[in-house]
Amino acid sequence: MTGPAIFFEEVNERQGVFHRRAILLGTFAGLGLTAMGGRLAYLQLFQTQRYERLSTSNQFNFKLMPAPRGVIVDRNGAVLAANRPNFRLLVVRDKGVDAEATLKTLANYVPLDDVRQRRLLKDINSAPRRAPVSVMEDMSWEQFSAISVRAPELVGVTADMGEVRVYPHGGAFAHVIGYVAKVNREDISLTGPNADPILLHPGFRMGKQGVEKAFDLELRGRPGARKVEVDANGREVRHHDEGDITPEPGAEIQLTLDVDVQNRALEVFGEESGGAVVMDCRTGDIICMTSAPSFDANRFVRGLTSAEYRGLAGFERKPMLDKCLSGLYPPGSTFKTMTALAILEAGIDPEARVSCGGGMNFGGRYFHCHKKGGHGSQNLHEAIKNSCDTYFYSMSLRVGPDRIAQAARAFGLGQIFDIGIPGQKRGIVPDRAWKKRYFAKNVDQQPWWPGENLSYAIGQGYLQVNCLQLAVMTARLANGVKALNPRLVRSVGGKELPKGSEAPDLPFLREHIDRVRAGMGAVTEAGGTAFRASQLGLGDILMAGKTGTAQVRNYDKGGSRGKGGVWHLRDHGLFVAYAPVDAPRYAMAVIVQHGMGGSTAAAPRAREIMRTTLLKDPELRARIVKPLPMPEIVPDIELDNIPNPTTIERIAAAAGGPA
Repeated sequence: MTGPAIFFEEVNERQGVFHRRAILLGTFAGLGLTAMGGRLAYLQLFQTQRYERLSTSNQFNFKLMPAPRGVIVDRNGAVLAANRPNFRLLVVRDKGVDAEATLKTLANYVPLDDVRQRRLLKDINSAPRRAPVSVMEDMSWEQFSAISVRAPELVGVTADMGEVRVYPHGGAFAHVIGYVAKVNREDISLTGPNADPILLHPGFRMGKQGVEKAFDLELRGRPGARKVEVDANGREVRHHDEGDITPEPGAEIQLTLDVDVQNRALEVFGEESGGAVVMDCRTGDIICMTSAPSFDANRFVRGLTSAEYRGLAGFERKPMLDKCLSGLYPPGSTFKTMTALAILEAGIDPEARVSCGGGMNFGGRYFHCHKKGGHGSQNLHEAIKNSCDTYFYSMSLRVGPDRIAQAARAFGLGQIFDIGIPGQKRGIVPDRAWKKRYFAKNVDQQPWWPGENLSYAIGQGYLQVNCLQLAVMTARLANGVKALNPRLVRSVGGKELPKGSEAPDLPFLREHIDRVRAGMGAVTEAGGTAFRASQLGLGDILMAGKTGTAQVRNYDKGGSRGKGGVWHLRDHGLFVAYAPVDAPRYAMAVIVQHGMGGSTAAAPRAREIMRTTLLKDPELRARIVKPLPMPEIVPDIELDNIPNPTTIERIAAAAGGPA
């Protein structure tokens, strides 16, 4: 009997396969454990600091902090725009925060009407998650305390202290400096400086007008960050002072304006509407640039209500309009200085006379002079002094519009000047070429008619200028040599900008300019159109000037020109001047919108502004307050011949006469 056979070869083969597989799996497992151990060792030994930083970043966060906005000062360092502490209330959109219920609760402690709540709710819902939205600025200490003590129960609500822009002089500099306000969606861009995340910060404000807008980037500075500890949900737990990144304040902007002159200018306008610009005749620096009526820029920082904004925008005297840069007016008789220069440049004898009987007939129409009875025989000097319309009517027919326009443009009219802020309007200085372009679609109106010269010569017709241009014109006349350019910004961050005196010479003979200046000096002398209203009362310092009255409508069909008429139909009053006459230092232009008369409305205000300007100048003030010279002693009266002279006899002897 044959037994079972055992095949050892098969067993050995199976065991070999098992061993090979076990070794292979063991090798793989060993390699995996080695790689894992190596990776752990690498992370723990070589990547420790990196993961510590990542861990810390999960525990701590940095909140952007706006930099203190740069200060704006006047020529003497007086603060015109600065920053002050501000208690504010913020609400964050986050999980678990019922924004509508939160606002209703906050309304118990701070004034939040239903309209404001709806607007804030829209802002909160549209804001990024965890981005704070400003609910209220400038809270009182009582309101701030009431919110702070209830902080644990007000989820998503924060009451903290930031900074807010403040304008110490209210409306005096509102049009020049402008104001700051919250950033709108239109202000944010995808690239460039307005893509900065700091723009979304509730405490950040952007310049919206004037210097604040033009130099917004320089005034912003560099933002910092505040280190805070957060929980797992990203909510702030506590603040860590040692990790803060200090923000860098914005650059200081120094203007050429003088705070006292600017305030005085706004004061003398009272309830009237208009503008005043004062320039230094030597450097081109703008000492004053006031537009009246004005508005309080501090109200725009806090935020205007709809009713407040409608009230400002709808007021007929337009407090939001800058009358110095954006307001355009006919210059009236102040423009006769330019016509006079054109007359002289045309080679016409300044002693040539024109008889004024109260007006002039031309082209079937009677052109009136402002003096009904007429001025009689007038030469150039007398015509400027008396502001004789008839003289300039007659001479304009010999000169033509192109020469008048050439003189006006050489003295700054019809130009836009680089003063650092936007808003200037060029105006119109017409000539034959301009009229042809203007009436390009109406061929019949393209020729320049001779009758248009008459209105042009006395500052009417198509002519439109702004107050700054008139001031530049007067400053160039007063300088007599340089085509001065106005300068408003003296320095940015301590770096001084070029002066306005760095300009080419005027393309006119000095003797012609001197003749016009002599006529302006006569305007403020006895018998001149502005004699009574222009006396400074500052010792031997006198002022030269030229009055102007500009019509806003045609009176051929009747209608009152007096103050009893409708305000917006009254004539404008203008006055340009410079002082002192013997050594011009300051030039100015004043426009009183619908003020009825340069000598009655504009000149008295110009006088007060000029007085303040002159008294602020140390050299001129020393000249004004210097003591009068002592009387000379006349030798024919000798005290030696008077026994025991009395005090009266001594005074009489010193004065050179009998007691």
